[in-house]
Amino acid sequence: MKAEDIARYLHDHPEFFDQYADVLALVTLPDPHSGRAISITEKQLFSLREKVRALEAKLAELISFGHENDAIAAKVHALAVALITAASLDDVLRALYSHLGGAFAVPHVALRLWGLDGDGRREFAPLDESLKAFAAALSRPYCGPAAGQGALAWFGEAAPHLRSMVQLPLREKDGACIGLVVLASEEAHRFYPELGTLYLEQIGEMSAAALLRTRGS
Repeated sequence: MKAEDIARYLHDHPEFFDQYADVLALVTLPDPHSGRAISITEKQLFSLREKVRALEAKLAELISFGHENDAIAAKVHALAVALITAASLDDVLRALYSHLGGAFAVPHVALRLWGLDGDGRREFAPLDESLKAFAAALSRPYCGPAAGQGALAWFGEAAPHLRSMVQLPLREKDGACIGLVVLASEEAHRFYPELGTLYLEQIGEMSAAALLRTRGS
């Protein structure tokens, strides 16, 4: 009889060890750490401990993610309050720069707007039409390498040192793009393609609403 035959028989007759419990007690397996022979019961206990440790590690990871999400949500809420209470366009711009660069600790923040009355503010400086088209075509925030991106020029002397960025389109209710917020970092992995964009999209919606509300002020 081959080992495969025995394995198949035991698989098809799980009641075997109920009838021959003394045989099960004689079966031993090598300990994965010490190499000594241990019983199946000990092996099962070892496997359960390993599974418990893995579950504890996963739970700790999930709790950590939860704390991070709570912290981000609190920052988004604070930004929302600042934007809601902003009485003028300058107040909205100050709130964006101070919260994104402060609470969110983004080292480089730039904003450009079009289609609104900017009254000479740098945020309304003329832009290449290709960059406007790029922003309008974004279906979700761009997260990834800064190299080769048109908005890189907005950061002047810092531009050659930037490695990753977020490009966040600002839209009216009908979907028309009115601007672009760019967050940039010298860290290559600060903003990566797989980065979740839920909070970024919320920031974009809130920012656009506040800018549209205070336009011309």
